[in-house]
Amino acid sequence: MAAGTFHFVHPAGLSVMAVSTALHHHRNPPIVNQVLLCTGAILLLASVGWLQGELDQRQDRTMVQIEGLAQLPKGEYLKPALLGYHHLGADVLWLRLVQVIGKKRNSADEYEWMYHALDVLTTLDPQYAYAYYAGGVILGDLANRPDLSNLLLEKGFKANPDVWNIPFLLGYNYYFLLGDPAKGAEYIMQAARLPEGPSYLPGLATRMAAEAGSPETALAFLEARLRGTEDPEMREFLANRMKEVIIERDLRLLENAVEAYRTNHQTLPATLTDLVTAGALPNLPEEPFGGEYQLDLKTGSVASSTHPDRLRTFFKRTKAPAYLFPKIESAYSFPRTWE
Repeated sequence: MAAGTFHFVHPAGLSVMAVSTALHHHRNPPIVNQVLLCTGAILLLASVGWLQGELDQRQDRTMVQIEGLAQLPKGEYLKPALLGYHHLGADVLWLRLVQVIGKKRNSADEYEWMYHALDVLTTLDPQYAYAYYAGGVILGDLANRPDLSNLLLEKGFKANPDVWNIPFLLGYNYYFLLGDPAKGAEYIMQAARLPEGPSYLPGLATRMAAEAGSPETALAFLEARLRGTEDPEMREFLANRMKEVIIERDLRLLENAVEAYRTNHQTLPATLTDLVTAGALPNLPEEPFGGEYQLDLKTGSVASSTHPDRLRTFFKRTKAPAYLFPKIESAYSFPRTWE
């Protein structure tokens, strides 16, 4: 436009421009929304893919870590090769073990590899007391391998005769997992003699020796374990075991009352409530898992609706327990890659 000249726009033109501009702004939002939606979907898919890749890699890394335990040479060979840095080697190996132990589930082979790694670790550093205790708990309670647990704990007790919780755990294994209250009481008494042993241990050992197979003794033992355990998962395990023992205690009480009723009335009660009515019991116990106790009218036996199988872990067995996996003896030759 030349200087000094005016450009006149008709008012109608302004109206057309305004309508055009309005239409332009009116059409943009749907397009922008569609673009944003597509972009979000792409980012979401990419995030899911990345996350799945990370999970796969972590799983692969965990498997590599677990299988790597099987490649460890024996501690007797590894220790001199570390040129005096065997304590550092034990720390590094413990960190690797913690990552494997953190899995929710482990196979039978993995637990054997853990035992081997713990054996190597405690050969590198025989005073690694926590490794003995933690390994003993995992192998005994979680892996159902009291044979491996006891091998590790007995090794630890020889190397650390002043650490009370190692013989305490050995006593637990013999009492609960191996059905040998006398041997369990022997280890608990050894723990009680140590300077840092809790004050309740002598009484517990006495009760174990005198009342083998008593649910009340079992409850006292489990309560002692619970006091010394901070791990939430293990506390939950012990709390559930205590409830199972309470069921066994209640079943004994109820069956004794049923037998007394049968003796007095020459017949079985129609219901468990009849035991209270007849004065055989002051009241009926509550099933700790929220179920109920049920009377078998043919046999007179009583069962729990939530746990129909009786708990037998704290009875003295007449024969050696059958293991799901082969029992490990001192001279056992592991069929693994480290041999």
